[in-house]
Amino acid sequence: MKECIIEASKIKLQKSKKEILDVEYFQLYQGEVRAVIGPNGAGKSTLLQVLALLLRPSSGQLFFRGEMVNAKNTLAIRRRMAVVFQEPLLLDTTVYKNVASGLQIRGHKRNEIDSLVWEWLERLGIRTLAHRPARVLSGGESQRVSLARAFALEPEVLFLDEPFSALDYPTKKSLIDELRDILQATRITTILITHDYHEIPVLADSVTVLDRGKIIQSCSQEEVFQRPANDVVASLLGVTENNRRPPVAESGRVRS
Repeated sequence: MKECIIEASKIKLQKSKKEILDVEYFQLYQGEVRAVIGPNGAGKSTLLQVLALLLRPSSGQLFFRGEMVNAKNTLAIRRRMAVVFQEPLLLDTTVYKNVASGLQIRGHKRNEIDSLVWEWLERLGIRTLAHRPARVLSGGESQRVSLARAFALEPEVLFLDEPFSALDYPTKKSLIDELRDILQATRITTILITHDYHEIPVLADSVTVLDRGKIIQSCSQEEVFQRPANDVVASLLGVTENNRRPPVAESGRVRS
């Protein structure tokens, strides 16, 4: 049986007396890639921030590999994770130094940093950009730098918050295909927030659907396409009664 990496129970989050999240139960297992989808304002990014320990819930319990998260161990556990946001958050320095920054903060040795940085620059196709200022990169190049920085940390859990939404279609498709290959090779446990259902069959093993801060369906990616829980889920997936199957070609790549 696969190990449960993240477990969340009775998670609630309120802001200005408004309930943003009300998640009864959530589990993520070792090596799983979970897509989280939902309408705008459903609480997807908020849930990601809570699970990534970037946002403290109003109530509820979080566990990481069976250990309850508390004020004393939050930082140590957070350092076992990595997050890539929709907008690349890059320092005003070179590509190399951006990828190295997280490793330096976490106290890795210089030779280890150098090895990991060059490895991920190579794997994400940006080795030739190593000494270029990060602020002059294109959107796709910037997001590759963000991904390289995250993967270089060798996280136990990777959080991706709509990392492709601002990219043009050819750049997006190329990055999705590369990310699929990397996740299959590394088996890093991953949570992917997305609004594009085409990404799900390519990247995800399972899907959690949020609506108004609540989980309304959580299952395998095959099941969510074949048996959406309600009309909200079906509309998010572009599913009709005559089209209840994942929208992927035989190769497993996204259909255009």
